[in-house]
Amino acid sequence: MQNLGIKVIFDGMNIQRLLFDGLLVTIGIAFISIFIGSLLGIVFGIIRTSKSKVVGVISRIYLELFRIIPVLVWLFIVYFGATTALNIQLSGEAASIIVFSLWGAAEMGDIVRGALESLPKHQIESGKAIGLNFWGLYRYILIPQAIRRMLPGAINLATRMVKTTSLVVLIGVIDVVKIGQQIIELSRLEVPAASFWVYGVIFILYFIICYPLSRLSKTLEAKWNS
Repeated sequence: MQNLGIKVIFDGMNIQRLLFDGLLVTIGIAFISIFIGSLLGIVFGIIRTSKSKVVGVISRIYLELFRIIPVLVWLFIVYFGATTALNIQLSGEAASIIVFSLWGAAEMGDIVRGALESLPKHQIESGKAIGLNFWGLYRYILIPQAIRRMLPGAINLATRMVKTTSLVVLIGVIDVVKIGQQIIELSRLEVPAASFWVYGVIFILYFIICYPLSRLSKTLEAKWNS
């Protein structure tokens, strides 16, 4: 029975190709969202260091909205709610990238804020003393030094975003999980153990992507804290 089950994966090149195609969709959504979220997050993190109470309250509300409301709910809000309310057409992939980018920006912004505020205060005074303006101060002094402090947290965030992309199947995106479900449905009568083997392969694919990122984060953190 076990040998019969594993044939679902290894007997058909089409199945392997479909899983690989689905994996590419998953990776595409994850890494586009990570890239956009990181850029927006750096800007958001700088904004969060502002002394303005209004800016502080607004940015805190934005962050808490993504921490309190599950990502799955945001996917439904954007894909079903926003498209209906605004009368626009939005693909599942586009809705997923929007939600994951905004979530990534919120979390990345908090990481950047923490890294910037942990820097010695005299760095700011030194930058002002040599005539740097606000953006020059961040570009040449603060951000380069903060990168070491925020990189482990940023890599951990990227790992979480990759894993959470499995939720996009619930808004109709044909990713690796969705294709796995389709293969199981087609093979269930012939191979009762198909779900074990298909989900096992999906587990391995996620592990191959996420484990190196997790190890890299821990290595950098240990190296820079030593």
